[in-house]
Amino acid sequence: MSETTASEKIDARIAELGGWRAEMLARIRKLIKEADPAVTEEWKWENPVWSHGGIICTGEAYKAAIKTTFPKGAVLADPKGIFNSSLTGGTRRAIDFREGDTVDEAGFKALIQAAIAQNHSK
Repeated sequence: MSETTASEKIDARIAELGGWRAEMLARIRKLIKEADPAVTEEWKWENPVWSHGGIICTGEAYKAAIKTTFPKGAVLADPKGIFNSSLTGGTRRAIDFREGDTVDEAGFKALIQAAIAQNHSK
């Protein structure tokens, strides 16, 4: 019997969430893959993780939000002000996507690309 891949686990998480949270997580995943077709999908801490040269962001499901946490977000430029959570931490930043939120797709993709550039600058 083969082990379940990270991508399959993410598919399963989306399916089990249902509703707007499933739609939002699927949309975020699609945007990440559009921003970086070479992204690696991983499954860590019981959550989706996207990596390229290091972790880009995680995708966490909560009752009222889908949160994408950027572990090195504090050093990323955010000219569009997309980060709206974990703003006081010294290292990370996050985005809480709530039901009905409009996603700034270009701004989100720019953050993904900035995180990848940061990962490769070490």
